[in-house]
This record gives sequence, C-alpha cells and structure tokens, in this order.
Amino acid sequence: MSGCECFCWHNKHTDEYDEFFPLPLSQPFSLPSPIPDWPSGQGFATGKVDLGDLEVVKITKFESVWTCYLLRGKAKGVTFYKHVGIRDGFFCLGYYCQPNDQPLRGYVLVARERVASTPGVCRDHDSDSGLPALRKPVNYTLIWSSDSLRYCCGLFWLPNAPVGYKAMGILVTDTPEEPDDEEVRCVRDDLTETCEIKYAIFSTGADQFQVWNIRPCKRGMFCKGVSVGTFFCSTYFVSELEIVCLKNLDPTLHAMLNLNQIHALIKHYGARVYFHPDEDYLPSSVQWFFKNGALLCENGKLKALPGDDSAGNNVKKGNLESAELYVHVKPASGRTFTDIVMWIFCPFNGPANLKIGLMNIQMNKLGQHVSDWEHFTLRISNFTGELWQVYFSQHSGCEWVNAFDLEYSEGNKPIVYSSRDGHASFPHPGTYLQGSVKLGIGIRNDAARSKYSVDSSTKYQIIAAEYLGDGVVTEPCWLDYMREWGPTIVYDSRSELDRIINLLPFFVRLSEENIFDVFPTELYGEEGPTGPKEKDNWGGDEIWTSTRRPK
Repeated sequence: MSGCECFCWHNKHTDEYDEFFPLPLSQPFSLPSPIPDWPSGQGFATGKVDLGDLEVVKITKFESVWTCYLLRGKAKGVTFYKHVGIRDGFFCLGYYCQPNDQPLRGYVLVARERVASTPGVCRDHDSDSGLPALRKPVNYTLIWSSDSLRYCCGLFWLPNAPVGYKAMGILVTDTPEEPDDEEVRCVRDDLTETCEIKYAIFSTGADQFQVWNIRPCKRGMFCKGVSVGTFFCSTYFVSELEIVCLKNLDPTLHAMLNLNQIHALIKHYGARVYFHPDEDYLPSSVQWFFKNGALLCENGKLKALPGDDSAGNNVKKGNLESAELYVHVKPASGRTFTDIVMWIFCPFNGPANLKIGLMNIQMNKLGQHVSDWEHFTLRISNFTGELWQVYFSQHSGCEWVNAFDLEYSEGNKPIVYSSRDGHASFPHPGTYLQGSVKLGIGIRNDAARSKYSVDSSTKYQIIAAEYLGDGVVTEPCWLDYMREWGPTIVYDSRSELDRIINLLPFFVRLSEENIFDVFPTELYGEEGPTGPKEKDNWGGDEIWTSTRRPK
C-alpha cells in the first residue's frame, strides 16, 4: 500500500499479532430500555419488509474482517464487517463498515426472491422478463489491496454482475483468493435505483483509497429508493457509482405504522424539549396564539401580533402551559423507515447574540421576527420499531445524530435542547456557533437544561399522515395556510455591524475584514417564516450537513 502509513489486522489473528496490534472491539449499542411489544398491525416491526419481487431482512450482527488505522493524524480508522446469522434462503448483497471510534451500530439488508405475489395484492411492477430477481456475480474485480503491509492484508472486491443485473455492495477479504460466487447476489436492474455518496468514512491519504457511505439519489416520502447499508470505495473520483440501491415496488405500505402504533411510538420515544433558563420567547400552541389576538392576514395584508403593545408583548412571550408538538408521520428510505417529524411553534424569534472574537454582543433587533417554526425528526426502523436516528433542525446548519450519541430521559426518550431565543434544536447542552468557528465569529446558540420544558410524548397533536389515507388524520385548517406567518423584515444590519466593528481594536478589525461573509444570510433580512407544509422537508428528506459540537 504505497505511501499509506497505517497498521491493520483481521479476525484470524494470532497471539503474536495481539501483542503488537491489540484488536479494538466496538461494542454493540442498545437503547437504554427494552423495546416494548407494539400494538398489532400488518408488517411493522416484524423483522422483514416486502419490496415486491424481493423480501429483505435487516442484519445487525457482524464479525470483523479487516481493520485499518492511520498512524498519523486524527483519523480513528475503520473496520469492515461481514454479516452473521443470515436466515435460510436469504443472500448477502454486500458488506458493512464503520469508523472505529463509535459503538457498533449499523445494518445491511439481505434479500430473497418472492416466488409469487401475495394473493389479491396488485403491485406497482411485475417483471415480464422471466429472469430471477437475484443472480450470482460472473466474477469479481479487485478494487484495492493493502498488499504492502507486513502482517496482513485487506482486499476489496466489486462483484461483476451478469447482463441485466447490478451489484449492491463491496466484499472484503483478508486473503488474496477471489471470493466465491456464492458469497453475494446481484439484483435485477428493474428492482434497483441509483445511489450517491453521502459522506466519506475513511481515506488512506497518500494513494487516496477512500470509503464512502451511500444513500439513494432520490429521497422523500414518495420515493422508492431503499438504502442497503453497504459502502462504496475507490482509488479515483467517480461521477457515477458502480453499485446501486434497492427499490420498493410494493404499494401496500404493509411495513408502515397504523394509527395505534404511531401513538405507541410517540409515547415511548417522544422527546423532552428543554428551553434555556434565560429564554425570553417560549413556545405556545397555535390555538393560544390566535386566541390571544394574533392574525396571519387581515384584508389581504400580512399581519401578526395584536396592535396593542401590551397584548403584543404578551403574545411574544408565548405560553408554555399550552405548548404542544405538531406531528407529521411519513415514510422514509423506501418505506423501510418511518419519520416522525415533530414541529414546535413559538410566537416570536428573539434577536441574535453575536460573538466576535472574545466579545459577545446582544443585538436589539437583528434576527428577530414574528412566528417561528422549528422541528426535529425521529427516524424509526420499520423492521424492528427501534429509534435509529434523530434529526436536529438548526437554521442553516442541521444534523442527523445516531441513537448512540443522544441523551435520554425516562427510558428511550431522547432529549432535545432548544437554543435561547432562536429555538434551534441541539442534541447536547453548550454554545454552538453559527458562522465561522475558526475565526470565532457568528451567532451564538446557547442550549441548556432548565425548568422550562415540553414533554412531546404526552403533549402532541398528529396533524398529518398522508399514507394512512383520507379521513384517518384530520389536518388542522391552519396547516393549509400557504403564506408567511409574519411580515417580511429587512434589517439595517450593515450599519449596525459597522458600528460594532468600529468599537473593536484595530488588529481585530484587520484580521476579520471578511466578517460579513461568515454571518448567516438570515441576519441581514428575512421573509416572514412559512408554515410546516411549505418547508422542503414536508414531502422531501431532511437536509444533512455536518455534525456540530458545542464550543
């Protein structure tokens, strides 16, 4: 492995290897409390999902095949795993990998062909080709090997699919022999969808062998792409991946939650939302907002707070006692997961708190606006009913957080921290900087636990679950208000910031001459906030950027 400074091992180690290279064992993660028996239904939490011509099962038990650590830098390395305990009749589609600095927490799907469609069920697609859904690869292409290492090697193999079929994942071996063609199956073209790189998991550096996490190109509640849980790797840039994802062609939605199951999952996983102890603008219910004099539109013109200053200030403060979370339930990842999206409404968003170097400056008006809709999302596995991830909406920066990196209370209920006055959601307490962490310039988001909280497991209202059909969930009338929930605001932020910068020492001004480029765009002006149904994530997937840690 030319130029790569790393050491590695495989699962067939000896005592000699252990002396020099102690094998790190990532311990499997489990939620703090056992998962209950969910209310009865169709296929939810039964361990398998029907995709039409294929039936898939999630495998979460693995044995390590090969591990690589970089000797320099901060990289923790990565381990590649082979599935353990595949049911009879199911076949591997590819291997799994993850970084070594986190608990073992992942999955790969294994598949078997359905001999016949379920009686009485009309599917989106039935193949006229007569070809089987799964076939063995013709042979393998060696992508990369660590053959220069002294003690062991890792070899990465791409299955070469027969004509009309696609590979779903990569295999890894610790010996130079090509894998057996029985080890994996390729999937018929019409049962697959294209996928794309999500983020890099690992890179060797010098020869740029890279490993990536992948996901379906098209995502959202109406999309059919299914993540297999495999990875892709290469020594060169690829514009189109050589592996694909599965496609769910079963229109019955048998693996999705029914209404009783939705209520049971919210009761079990509903997060407690903590507001900052110095929060000035607490949430309220939408009903309380209107009942206390707020109007969204009057005589065709946007309006919001009551005209009387005293009444307006009262509405701005919110009403924690009335607050409830508004729940939208929708399919994700080709109906193999369910997203429980929890929206929280605050009548007012407070002004920004700026950080410039060592200075913290509370603004008078910059950043404030009437009405604030924020949300977080619980992603549930339809195979098991297990909480898999939580999405935290944070203005222009957002993140998915794995279940093992969450804080919990009362069993399996995650904790969500709402930032002071701006109400962005975070997984841990601390101060998060929205701007340039390197320069120490941006908007402060302070999150902490306090006596102000809302328990979403009891204080919620289901406002939409389109997949359940008409009449199952009654949508509130305000949900279809498709205009802004507050007037457009244009801040005179440049003159305000110029005044602040002129107060700074001269050397600070010189070093931060591009200060305006690092502040979020919403600081300079903002249209009135829109309601949940107008957000891109209502029908689409959540935007994923990068994980932010407290500073």
